[in-house]
Amino acid sequence: MLNLFRKMLPREDRFFDMFAAHARTVVGAAEALGELLAGTNIESNGDRIIALEDEADDITRDVLLAVRRSFITPFDRGDIKDLIQSMDDAIDMMHKTVKTVRLYEQTSFDPIMQEMGTVIVQAAHLIAEAIPLLDKLGANVQRLTAIAEQVTKVEGHSDELYNQGLKELYRRHGATGNAMAYMIGAEIYGELEKVVDRFEDVANEISGILIENV
Repeated sequence: MLNLFRKMLPREDRFFDMFAAHARTVVGAAEALGELLAGTNIESNGDRIIALEDEADDITRDVLLAVRRSFITPFDRGDIKDLIQSMDDAIDMMHKTVKTVRLYEQTSFDPIMQEMGTVIVQAAHLIAEAIPLLDKLGANVQRLTAIAEQVTKVEGHSDELYNQGLKELYRRHGATGNAMAYMIGAEIYGELEKVVDRFEDVANEISGILIENV
């Protein structure tokens, strides 16, 4: 009965514009991170990620403010908050990765790190595809479900790369006793893996919205 009542009332649709704007910042940051890990314009790509993270924070604040002010929202207020926060967590973790790269003055990255960068870009594009589809949940349920499953698979591949990367670090630096190089590499790998984990959180939020509204 509550769902039927909600469907009969006018809703605040500008949430979808804000979601889409946030998704664009996430994709832009992911692409910049992929280029950074490939060794391309490391400094300027780091600056771009930081600028996009600031932009994403502004959008997140706008969404949370709109949740408080709007009479009717397109779906549950808690789901809106959790969705935008999970998206924001992903770009926050990219920003954290940039901080680590700069702290340790890293200018080159392992091939597996670069592959994880490619995985991050893939996950970001999947989420960016999903976000506009939330406007019409019923019509897009199959594609949204498929995207959530794809993100989960991407996260599983990221786990494999993470483990492989740590093993390669140990093989390279364990024998030489270069603990600092191992520590730095492991920290970067861990942060890249957490970026993909945050994308899986977004996918899980989308799946939860589907369950509650379709």
